[in-house]
Amino acid sequence: MFTGIVEELGVVKRISQRANIRLIEISSEKTLADVKKGDSLAVNGVCLTAVEIKKGYFAFEVMPQTLKVTNLGNIRVGDKVNLERSLKMGDRISGHFVLGHIDCLGIIRKKNYAGANLAFEIAVPPEFLGYCLPKGSVSVDGISLTIMAKQSNVFSVYIIPHTLRNTTLSFKGPSAKVNIEFDLLAKKGK
Repeated sequence: MFTGIVEELGVVKRISQRANIRLIEISSEKTLADVKKGDSLAVNGVCLTAVEIKKGYFAFEVMPQTLKVTNLGNIRVGDKVNLERSLKMGDRISGHFVLGHIDCLGIIRKKNYAGANLAFEIAVPPEFLGYCLPKGSVSVDGISLTIMAKQSNVFSVYIIPHTLRNTTLSFKGPSAKVNIEFDLLAKKGK
């Protein structure tokens, strides 16, 4: 379980294929601290298991289904990814409960300023609209955000400057695919 508070931007160091499994190596400084083989980490909001840990990087095995339903199938060497270690008992929960199980891919439709606030409009498949609750939580590429509005098949979120500087959202614009995980409480009510 995670909180959606990104700890670090990691960099994809290497991608290789072993039979049906893709091995993704990600360099890290901060997030590597106290991680051991077998630990779960969120990579762009996707819960993955660290299968190898070396100086300066860790590696994850990713199954074909995960590559198909998340944006991890589109990452390339040199890309930055959002990283978060799993929640420990007794930790503060600054965001919201995030499982790392992606509900769908969203597509950024607009990235613009509404006054002094940066807003993203993200389209999702119609069957997920019931989970888009104004003022409800949503995880976008592993980032805990608040839904500000919903119309048609698009919801909007505002991004504070700190979040923009410290996550992959600063690199994303219209047509970018993002991993969406709706709030567990919103799904519980449906």
